[in-house]
Amino acid sequence: MHPYRSHTCGELRQSHAGQTVRLSGWIHNRRDLGGVLFLDLRDHYGITQIVVPPNAPFQDAISRLGKETVIRIDGAVRIRPDGTANANLPTGDVEVVVAEYEVLGTCQALPMNIFPEDHTPEETRLTYRFLDLRRSALHHNILQRSRVIASIRRRMTDLGFNEFQTPILTASSPEGARDFLVPSRLHPGKFYALPQAPQQFKQLLMMSGFDRYFQIAPCFRDEDARADRSPGEFYQLDMEMSFVTQDDVFAVCEALFPPLFAEFQPTWKLPLEDGGKFPRITYADAMLKYGVDKPDLRIPLEIKDATDLFAGSEFKAFANKTVRVLKVTGCADKPRSWFDGLQDLAKKLGAQGLAYVIVEEGGTLKGPIAKFVTPAVTAELQARTGAVVGDTIFFSAHTDASIAAGLLGHMRNHFGRELNLIEPNTFRFCWIVDFPMFEKDPETGAVAFSHNPFSMPQGGMEALLTQDPLTIKAFQYDIVCNGIELSSGAIRNHVPDIMYKAFEIAGYGPEVVNDRFKGMINAMKFGAPPHGGIAPGVDRIVMLLADEPNLREVIAFPMNQNAQDLLMNAPSPVSDKQLRDVHLSLRKPPGQAAAGAAAAPASGAAKA
Repeated sequence: MHPYRSHTCGELRQSHAGQTVRLSGWIHNRRDLGGVLFLDLRDHYGITQIVVPPNAPFQDAISRLGKETVIRIDGAVRIRPDGTANANLPTGDVEVVVAEYEVLGTCQALPMNIFPEDHTPEETRLTYRFLDLRRSALHHNILQRSRVIASIRRRMTDLGFNEFQTPILTASSPEGARDFLVPSRLHPGKFYALPQAPQQFKQLLMMSGFDRYFQIAPCFRDEDARADRSPGEFYQLDMEMSFVTQDDVFAVCEALFPPLFAEFQPTWKLPLEDGGKFPRITYADAMLKYGVDKPDLRIPLEIKDATDLFAGSEFKAFANKTVRVLKVTGCADKPRSWFDGLQDLAKKLGAQGLAYVIVEEGGTLKGPIAKFVTPAVTAELQARTGAVVGDTIFFSAHTDASIAAGLLGHMRNHFGRELNLIEPNTFRFCWIVDFPMFEKDPETGAVAFSHNPFSMPQGGMEALLTQDPLTIKAFQYDIVCNGIELSSGAIRNHVPDIMYKAFEIAGYGPEVVNDRFKGMINAMKFGAPPHGGIAPGVDRIVMLLADEPNLREVIAFPMNQNAQDLLMNAPSPVSDKQLRDVHLSLRKPPGQAAAGAAAAPASGAAKA
């Protein structure tokens, strides 16, 4: 017999009754019922009930073993007595009567419960992640992640894509988030960067004559954490295609995602338009109707424009400003404290407050600003929003249209959760299209890229030469599901002259393009095909399929909110020798006492 197991803890069935088996695993739970000791033995595959009879000479010793001790048992399989089967376990019809056991791994006092899975502070969970991963829900999520990635790989191959790997050590890019830098030992004073995405490499693959590329790509960005974004690193389904239009990229995603999501959430709805397409919403419409460029279409609320109704109004809070309104049903009878809470939330979001009125019998309004709304405006508001008696109309006004819409966009999501308006068990995808190519830098007022600098402007060179840059749209698009942006993508700029001109408008001369994007701009000059792609986030895909609100629940070893790995103690100090090897010394942040390099905090700035 194998030294550790003849079967797994999820394998035994009634057909194994009478067999002598060997199992190994962790003590999941223990119950003493009138002298008969029952153990639940757990491994990766499942749980089997183990019976230690009262006459077993080792009963007392085995009863003293703590939960999570790793043991091996030999014993006979028997069918459980009538009325004791456990329908919740695949192995619930049988049990193993132990004849011999061996302790394979002792366990000291646990810092957290594995079973039952009670609430445990995040710091404890991440410090002891190897224990946390034994919990059934998280263990299942990580397995699900593996299966989702395997399914994606099969489906991408079936769609004609080839998987290639791209470098992890590369050059720093002047665009996007902060890079993680890696000092060079062989080239003093110079640094590699960990890739924020394989953007340039996948475009170079298209220019190298490959046609359809994909990769489950690790990406690295020095960003702050939030529920749908991990600090440090993440994975994406990176893909690129040659000789394609925007519609071709959409068609691939619309062939990939519906069957993938149906495979892992078969009972959930996934509404599609005719032809199996995802709805397409322009960026301008998304900001107007939903206040965000990643709308949750499960929420049946839509923002309307009311700027014209208050133009020249004597109500100074609305006069000569962009005014947006949102009609909400089902909250008019909420207590005053509920509405006061909305004011507090609006202020946290940077607004002065949240104006509202309630529609009463006869179409009149009541509320804090009702007296400022004329009868004519009242009638038009109700017609425009579809408000009826008992509905509440919320207002947002600002000189900046994006800020006015943004407040109601946040409130729309809040109302969806607070009033249980979110359509349950549903995946609603959409495309956001026609992003602006450029925007004004809020600090300097200069024209800057708004999305991806390598995108093709709609209208090509003519648009760059003849249009106001802030009116130029790009062939850029986002794919969104349930209010979560899965990815941005674009049809790429493959023409050198258009590339130089686009960067010139954004304030970069040709020398910057030649220096910072040397490989790609040179490749464009030797026959570059039209190409485009997208890179949906794997972590976010799995988070949606697992119905989890936080990415850390679908990542095996995540960092905390402060970008720290509490399990491996990273980031951590390094020795003087390690610093000398890469020609660095540490400069302390202002106010920190001087100390040896080996004791320096990871936040210390490095200099060559």
